[in-house]
Amino acid sequence: MELVEKLLSAGFASLWDYIALHVLTCLIPAFLLAGAMVSFISKEAIMKYLGYAVHKLQSFVTAAFGSFFLAACSCTVIPVASGLYYSGSGIGPAFILLWVAPAANILALTYTGAILGGKMAAVRIFSALAMALVVGYVMSFAFRKQEQARAKGNDTKVSGKVVARRDLLLILLLVVTLLAPNYLIQSGPYWQKIIVWLAGMILTGVYAFKVKAIEQLKEWMKETWWFVRIIFPLLLLGVFIVGVIGAILPQHLVENYLSGSGLSASFLATMIGSISYFATMTEAPFVDTLMKMGMGKGPALALLLTGPGLSLPNWLAIAKVFGVKKAVMYVVTIILLGTIVGWFAGTFVF
Repeated sequence: MELVEKLLSAGFASLWDYIALHVLTCLIPAFLLAGAMVSFISKEAIMKYLGYAVHKLQSFVTAAFGSFFLAACSCTVIPVASGLYYSGSGIGPAFILLWVAPAANILALTYTGAILGGKMAAVRIFSALAMALVVGYVMSFAFRKQEQARAKGNDTKVSGKVVARRDLLLILLLVVTLLAPNYLIQSGPYWQKIIVWLAGMILTGVYAFKVKAIEQLKEWMKETWWFVRIIFPLLLLGVFIVGVIGAILPQHLVENYLSGSGLSASFLATMIGSISYFATMTEAPFVDTLMKMGMGKGPALALLLTGPGLSLPNWLAIAKVFGVKKAVMYVVTIILLGTIVGWFAGTFVF
């Protein structure tokens, strides 16, 4: 009975920390952004740059470059990536955004360099972008028949202005509201982030009521609620489970099996990272602590990549939004790539 109470306490503590620190400043803007992308961005615009018919390398590089500036955790990025996908993006660019934004955003890379050194940060960005291209090609190839069917169903030609300037400005305001709390307030009490978030929300709300009709705002909220209803409960369930796992994971297991640069150490680091939840930038100090205990640099890189890029809540939400087959393909691909990259870097780079 005491063990059950301990596990439940750990799960609810994890859930409380997540709700207290991420729902306001991260998830609310992310869900609003996803709804806005579906409501206000023309499918023609998405398909012009990121659609199935666009040259793969071109669309993948565009998605990776844009994702580089989006500081989001593995859960926050799901509404944004799914909004892009359901607006007409190809599956490759959508999953590249799903990977790069949490695994290699500029804020996390800057923090990694400050704590773990410039070489680790450089290897991290190169590895994440290389993995992104592989993920894009794997997902596009594995689900090419579905993509061909989607392309036929959206066989439209781009003509004239495909994104209204006022809609673009509204979306940019939402992006700023999502990013500003983490970019502007990197240390200090959480209420400072709330103030920055609140200022962004007020500015965005005033502008939205000024340029959009009531019916358009209702449609936006309808699309936003669809993402909230589908994703949010699974995120909470996943965070609770992660808290329970953290309570029963023996510390000596981490200390004894993550040293060196072998495949087994990188695989274990990848698995720990792929299940655990890391808010953006929290992975660097966690890895720094493990490295001081003797963790190898190869496994450290694997954990830096998969820790923020995957999590159990992330798995569940991806399966719900994109389908179980796509979730399994994506997660397995990342785990394999993370293991190989960690081993290669530990053996030949560090």
